[in-house]
Amino acid sequence: MSASKRELVFATNNPHKLEEIRRIAGDAIRILSLDDIGCHDDIPETADTLEGNSLIKARWVKDRYGKDCFADDTGLLVDALDGRPGVMSARYAGPECSPDDNMNLLLKEMEGIADRKARFVTVITLIEADTIRQFRGEVAGKIALERDGNSGFGYDPIFIADESGISFASMTPDAKNSISHRGRATRQLIDHLLRD
Repeated sequence: MSASKRELVFATNNPHKLEEIRRIAGDAIRILSLDDIGCHDDIPETADTLEGNSLIKARWVKDRYGKDCFADDTGLLVDALDGRPGVMSARYAGPECSPDDNMNLLLKEMEGIADRKARFVTVITLIEADTIRQFRGEVAGKIALERDGNSGFGYDPIFIADESGISFASMTPDAKNSISHRGRATRQLIDHLLRD
């Protein structure tokens, strides 16, 4: 089966992630959303690692809907905070928090701290038939002193990639995707699928 005709479900309820992955993948794969397959489940994320959470989400879709799929989990790891928010990045300020809540908490915790080194990590788990593979993308950077930029989502306004010198939220989508954690993990996924 050629990669151009392949369909994969992306196990996420985050429309920003879906749009970003579709943009990175281009025409290489037809990426279906959970809505496309009638999945409206609140998929639990109960693992204590990015690898574990991405596997839980992919298995959920494969086991219940029988579709080849992939899922990601992403964390922002801040050196001065011992790797926090890490696996809790999306829910750092609490279960019902907003991205603004998360950024406010992180910036408050970083007040007066000189070491602002951080990295974004994405782990993608792919399940095809009975085969499970994982792909990992990372980007090094630092936490900004304040928000900057209006693009992107999540922590993008306060993460400055070393390779760009500006916040993810100040970059165009294509420029961000060219160096981002999710872009790097997704290109590994696409390269793997195109080799098959």
